[in-house]
Amino acid sequence: MLTPALLPASEEQQVLLFLDDNPVPFARYAPPVKIDLDTTRLVDGPHSLRVVARSSSGVEGVQNIAFIVRNGPAITVLGLQNDDIVSDVVPLTVTAYGSERTDSFVIKASETPQIIPAWVWATLLAFIGWGAYYLITSLVMPVPAT
Repeated sequence: MLTPALLPASEEQQVLLFLDDNPVPFARYAPPVKIDLDTTRLVDGPHSLRVVARSSSGVEGVQNIAFIVRNGPAITVLGLQNDDIVSDVVPLTVTAYGSERTDSFVIKASETPQIIPAWVWATLLAFIGWGAYYLITSLVMPVPAT
């Protein structure tokens, strides 16, 4: 069982924020804390945020939060995937679209030319088949005599 590390008693509670493996905190606050983490200054890729909270009695609690920054353009490669075994000439299509405009909503990777999934075609054919069946059965049905 882990026991909390006791630090020299201080009169105030503190929250220290560390980014990645940096031993120096980038922020020091008194709780409660509400901040905006600007990820535009971070390199794309995995990062970790370590939050250290110290109570007024000197007890320390630590929480590590892993996150991935992806501010750069969305990159899609068609024709090659991880761990593919290839030979000869491999045709590739690489798309890299970023959201340079911040005033409009851009669907993620909306410009990527991808095929329509098979389940969409199957659903469409099933719907058309049901519609044809309904139409044929409604035309063949006899009109009740009065």
